[in-house]
Amino acid sequence: MSELTRMTAADLAAKLTAREVSSEEAVRAHLDRIAEVDASIGAFLATNAEASVAAARDIDSRRAAGEELGELAGVPLAVKDVLVTTDMPSTSGSRILEGYMSPFDATPVAKARAAGLISIGKTNMDEFAMGSSTENSAYGPTNNPWQLDRVPGGSGGGSAAAVGAFEAPLALGSDTGGSIRQPAALTGTVGAKPTYGGVSRYGAIALASSLDQVGPCARTVLDTALLHDVIAGHDHHDSTSLDFAWPSMAAAAREGTAGDSLRGLRVGVVKQLMLDGVQPGVKARFEEALALLAAQGAEIVEIDAPHFEYAVAAYYLILPAEASSNLAKYDSVRFGMRVTPQGGGTVENVMSATRAAGFGAEVKRRIILGTYALSAGYYDAYYGSAQKVRTLIQRDFASAFEQVDVIASPTTPTTAWKLGEHGADPMQDYLNDATTIPANLAGIPGLSLPMGIAPEDGLPVGLQLMAPAFEDARLYRAGAAIERLIEERDGKPFWAQAPSLANATTGKAAR
Repeated sequence: MSELTRMTAADLAAKLTAREVSSEEAVRAHLDRIAEVDASIGAFLATNAEASVAAARDIDSRRAAGEELGELAGVPLAVKDVLVTTDMPSTSGSRILEGYMSPFDATPVAKARAAGLISIGKTNMDEFAMGSSTENSAYGPTNNPWQLDRVPGGSGGGSAAAVGAFEAPLALGSDTGGSIRQPAALTGTVGAKPTYGGVSRYGAIALASSLDQVGPCARTVLDTALLHDVIAGHDHHDSTSLDFAWPSMAAAAREGTAGDSLRGLRVGVVKQLMLDGVQPGVKARFEEALALLAAQGAEIVEIDAPHFEYAVAAYYLILPAEASSNLAKYDSVRFGMRVTPQGGGTVENVMSATRAAGFGAEVKRRIILGTYALSAGYYDAYYGSAQKVRTLIQRDFASAFEQVDVIASPTTPTTAWKLGEHGADPMQDYLNDATTIPANLAGIPGLSLPMGIAPEDGLPVGLQLMAPAFEDARLYRAGAAIERLIEERDGKPFWAQAPSLANATTGKAAR
């Protein structure tokens, strides 16, 4: 493995700026790493080496000419396939969009390109972001780099696995109910869901428009913050985009690393998020993390949020309803593939055949559920009631943040499960999102970072932090401080404990 692929994005950026290494060298090193290990991981759906190397050479030329470039200029970037791009297909993990080439870049991708980041590939995902394991992709599952017979989480398992396997230092994802944070927890990486509207959704293939949020993932809190700074900001193309002067997330992360930012921090622990089914190793690591915080002067406060127990039920009415509406355009006429029945047929026949062939089982399940929830006679009983519960959850958060600065919980109740383990019971996947869903319902920011390894299976455990809307920087400040404590405890950065994957094809990855 090249030394360049083991660097943090911040360290690699510093070497690029100092011209100790070229962007072309960095990009080629990561493309070589993809060629070396991705047959075992399955993180990428597409790469375009020619375009990536050409973009890297352009950055090198501009830097050599003395042009002032962004801090991350020349650093490789992986892009979740939910974000449309002009240089590679955009499928959202679905057969119905197989081979689709977008005429424009999604705004977060365009901002990343403008800042000089080099897109090196599109990452695998659950079809239309419906899933918690990346097993629902039409193009096959992604494997967890820590143990190759385990899931990497979802729906953005491809992005998290790419970062965790040292195939990319940075990646873009989307988070509808935990799809950045949950894969980060299961792969030992860092992932952030920004405040709703803080990053443009223009060019993100929609799942549930009131819940979807594009965000960054990386191996460290600082790297995640640096990418967040690049993609954040108002976009007139997106009507939900916030016109707000965001502070620097990277500056906040650096403050957290350097300062005494945990002293006096009020950390809430919501008792409804400490679920009965929390794995013993996850609970133990979480309690250790709270003890570390308390030892640094943080105040641990128990919070009662009585409506959180209804979050999963509300979410799985709101999301399918919005998905049913958003996916209606894949009808064989306006977007996507077209399947014509033998002997031809009416538009309705063609539409039915196309959707039957183009959508996978989980997508069909949620479309049916959402259509039913929106149907005449049931709208108020299901979708309307779920939105009322959403309001109650938002009020619970508002009450909680009157008492605390941040809320902490395990990101997921368990570590990564085995591929195929939940196949017969999708409810197990749904319940795995119980701790991450409330933040999406409320539109507040959330951050997941590694807090250790579960002793029973040797797999990563994630710590989730949540803050009030617009207070994303608070999460990076606290998250970087906690990351420093974990590093001091372990004697090395958490990402340095990740497996090397040398010659690994099945089972446990080599360390």
